[in-house]
Amino acid sequence: MENVVLGIDLGTSSIKTIAVNQQGVVIATVSEPLALIQNFPGYNEQDPEAWFEATKKTIIAIVQDSAMKDKRIAGISFSGQMHGLVPLDKSRNLIRNAILWNDTRTTEQCEQLAKRYGDTLLKNPILEGFTLPKLLWLKQHEPANWNKLDIFVLPKDYVRYRLTGELHMEYSDAAGTLLLDPDTNEWAKDIANDLELGDIFPPLVASHCRVGVVSDALLTELGLAEEIAVFAGGADNACGALGAGVINEDQTLCSIGTSGVILAPENNEGLNYGHNIHYFKHALPHTAYAMGVTLSAGYSLNWFKETVFPETSFEDMIEEASKTNIGANGLIFAPYIQGERTPHGDATVRGSFIGLSGSTTSDQMARATIEGITYALYEAIVFMRQAGKSIDHIISIGGGAKSEFWLQLQADVFNTKVSKLNYEDGPSMGAAILAAVGLGWFESFEDCVKQFISTSTTYTPNEDNHQRYTKYFEIYRQVYAQTKDLSRQLLAIEQN
Repeated sequence: MENVVLGIDLGTSSIKTIAVNQQGVVIATVSEPLALIQNFPGYNEQDPEAWFEATKKTIIAIVQDSAMKDKRIAGISFSGQMHGLVPLDKSRNLIRNAILWNDTRTTEQCEQLAKRYGDTLLKNPILEGFTLPKLLWLKQHEPANWNKLDIFVLPKDYVRYRLTGELHMEYSDAAGTLLLDPDTNEWAKDIANDLELGDIFPPLVASHCRVGVVSDALLTELGLAEEIAVFAGGADNACGALGAGVINEDQTLCSIGTSGVILAPENNEGLNYGHNIHYFKHALPHTAYAMGVTLSAGYSLNWFKETVFPETSFEDMIEEASKTNIGANGLIFAPYIQGERTPHGDATVRGSFIGLSGSTTSDQMARATIEGITYALYEAIVFMRQAGKSIDHIISIGGGAKSEFWLQLQADVFNTKVSKLNYEDGPSMGAAILAAVGLGWFESFEDCVKQFISTSTTYTPNEDNHQRYTKYFEIYRQVYAQTKDLSRQLLAIEQN
């Protein structure tokens, strides 16, 4: 009987579960879609019970997969979408739907925090996506629900609790709440007291810590017979980096999913980045990372495809875009369709095409969308480099790594080597690594990564192309300042 671990990634659009053996081979993969609840503009919620039900479906499907014959599930761990507020009462029942990372209703609360503490709090910018503003919104706008609140957790923590009956939060996810002190690795109770939040905090554990076992009742429901260890898991970006082998200071991750991320590990106190660059705990002990985020990366491309190319596959759309020229015939796209995080931290700015003409084609618009997403990520790289971070080799995962054209475009825009993985399973692989290390299969994360992760093709930048892209990038950087007030005026009209 061969042992395997399950890596479960709780994303925004789906639950993805993979089974991985001790050689790092993915034996089976299953995903289950998730729906958003959007009752008002800027509101993004999900039902945490839907996460749990979808997770059970993926585990059952994995167990029933023919490739799992003669396999034993020894451990489970998680990757989870960050920041989402899951409020629980004293009986550990849900109080309301979860308020997600991409929910932007908390601008007023962010302004209140900035007035009290300044532009940053605990080494991070104060932004709508983080958990603390959501808690303050709940307190202000739903006092009946607030009075029921006994403890809060984040998305994957709730699913893990439903599997085990044990409630914890680990450091990499806690770092995204604006309530974890990065110097002490403890909850910032002084800030909680100052804001009159009360003692609403779960116990903190390491990402690879064993926190329980799958309950007996669930083992029967899932078609399993033997005890399965459950490990805490990590935030999706930390697990995405771990699952790509990005664990050292000389590595950088570019991840293009619904949002887009530039992530660079650090083993020191952190450089002084500013510009809405985040500073969070990695899923590895004694390691942090700096991260820039563009809110609408893959989301922008999906929006464009569904709007302009509804009958065309992503592959064909990108192939047609690749046949157009750099700069898309003088067209620039700003991917602010859900606001923007790095570097602007603005929930009200909206996206735009600049340079449309009568000769603009849909293929050129597709290229401009891809270039605009890449410029948004490059802006984070520029600020990291200006702060003293060396970025000369990037591992690219997600949608941006599925096209040779887009990989070369990243290398040319970023002016650095860009590599893709031989096999990419993203944050779910990072979760599997946490379970494998937690079980003691490997003596260190480095040993596990060496066994589980390898790169294939590396793309080197073309200097001439970089110079051409730089001219467009400098214009792109002016779009925000020129359109932010227009966006606010348009939103004010729509809201009245």
